[in-house]
Amino acid sequence: MRKVGFFQSVQHKTVLIYMLLIIIAMQVIGVYFVRQLETTLKDNFKTSINDKVNLLNYYVEELLSKDTLPEENEISLEDNMRNMLGDYRTTDIIEVRVIDGKTQKILGTSDPDTQEIVGQKATDTRIRRVIATAQSDDREMIDPHTGKRIWVLTSPVISNGDVIGVIYFVSKIETVFLQMKQINQIFITGTIIALAITAVLGFLLARAITKPISDMRRQAIALSKGNYSRKVKVYGNDEIGQLAFAFNNLTKKLQEAQSSTESERRKLSSVLSFMTDGVIATDRRGRVILINDQAALMLNVSRETVLSTPIVSLLDLENEYTFDELVSEKDSVILDYGTDGNPYILRANFSVIQKETGFVNGLITVLHDITEQEKIEMERREFVANVSHELRTPLTTMRSYLEALTDGAWQDKDIAPNFLNVAQNETERMIRLVNDLLQLSKMDSKDYKLSKEWVDIVVFFNRIIDRFELTKEQTVLFERKLPDKAILLEIDPDKLTQVIDNIISNALKYSPEGGKVTFRIKEQEDQIVVSITDQGVGIPKGNVNKIFGRFYRVDKARSRKLGGTGLGLAIAKEMVEAHDGDIWARSIEGKGTTIFFSLPYEKYEDEEDDWS
Repeated sequence: MRKVGFFQSVQHKTVLIYMLLIIIAMQVIGVYFVRQLETTLKDNFKTSINDKVNLLNYYVEELLSKDTLPEENEISLEDNMRNMLGDYRTTDIIEVRVIDGKTQKILGTSDPDTQEIVGQKATDTRIRRVIATAQSDDREMIDPHTGKRIWVLTSPVISNGDVIGVIYFVSKIETVFLQMKQINQIFITGTIIALAITAVLGFLLARAITKPISDMRRQAIALSKGNYSRKVKVYGNDEIGQLAFAFNNLTKKLQEAQSSTESERRKLSSVLSFMTDGVIATDRRGRVILINDQAALMLNVSRETVLSTPIVSLLDLENEYTFDELVSEKDSVILDYGTDGNPYILRANFSVIQKETGFVNGLITVLHDITEQEKIEMERREFVANVSHELRTPLTTMRSYLEALTDGAWQDKDIAPNFLNVAQNETERMIRLVNDLLQLSKMDSKDYKLSKEWVDIVVFFNRIIDRFELTKEQTVLFERKLPDKAILLEIDPDKLTQVIDNIISNALKYSPEGGKVTFRIKEQEDQIVVSITDQGVGIPKGNVNKIFGRFYRVDKARSRKLGGTGLGLAIAKEMVEAHDGDIWARSIEGKGTTIFFSLPYEKYEDEEDDWS
């Protein structure tokens, strides 16, 4: 879990906000209070000075109004002025001067150190302006000697409408600012104390708020890791307590939803894993995000290597489709991955994943292996075509001969028997064909049962060979390479007789005059292998595996001439496989063919294997 920075912490932010609020409030209050206090103190200070000036103005007016006094009394005026101004030597007053309004001479000063200026003419322009305008003049100034603030008040002394004098009053207004400074210090100290108390209280309050939030944060982290066992402690029934309660309820709901989702995921995974069809899912860009094992097996790919691969590339459809075309594709797409000797065909169906708004989220592709279906369908079409052809040939022949008989050939004693004999042969050929087809149909339906019994296969095989040796019309030599001991097998004698009959019949059909047919039985670990070899025309190398198919003939003209239906080896294959055996062939074109079939065999300890 990443550590929260100092200024990112809700607790620290809360404390800082409280402190900033206190600072702002104190600053606003302080500015207003200090300005008002400063104004009040200055007004009080000036009012006090004005009162003194007004009182002094009264006394100065009386002194200056005695115009009838003899000249010898002027010294008395200066003395009186000195005595009167001496009473204004205080801490707040720097100097008080009285100037004559007519002569602009300084009549007196309260500063004992500057008594020499008495009698001199005042040069200050403010004094002349006051005399001229009869209006008071006041201003704050900086004392150039001390660098402190002073307040200079110049007030006229008026008698009978004339300015008879001027009072020049210099006071120490710096004392007001010193008081303000002390008050500001007290205010700052109070602010600091208030901030300290606010910080402590804010920390406690913020902790009371952030502790449940921290618990919920830790719970959220635990939830993200799949731990649903933790619960948030509820500290009260306030909004935060209700939030904690709701969070615990949410945790419970998430746990239930997660359990349900996980159960559904396992079901889906199980379904996808055991589906016989392949399933591929893509995102909205057509890249693979899911593929089940069956699809990977069908396409012969690894799941890890195809993830994020475009679906059109995976299915090898880049030259035929784009992803948008696959999304709009309604029909199935046939995928042919087969080779000349190994057919492999898949059918792909596409289903679009869409939101309610119609936005395409992805594509689901379902793959079906239809190789066997296509193979069966092709064999069915070929079978129908072969049956039609095999039936049409004798029927056409019969119709031709019957038409000839109808036209009068039946009256010809030489031709009519021959025509009837051909019609009879073709009828018997069709009967054999239909019987073979019925037998194949019955074996395909699997509704028949073998009537098995224990038989000595050597004796059984010899009897069948003897029967063919007595009835054969060709000059063909039979050579037997059979064991001279009994080999017991559990077989259906009738079905196996038909198998051997079909193989020997084919060997005789294709064997030349003076040829040889060889019969063998070989005993192996868990099976007996029977083989019949002829010296006939052989089978082309590419068609050896086709001879057990229905209606296959090596020499079609010769087979039809001899009455063959092309179903003998197909029936033999069905019967051998019904005995849990196998049948196959080996052939060299122009030199002959060997047909092998195997049967299950359990070898007993008391039996000997001295066969040759």
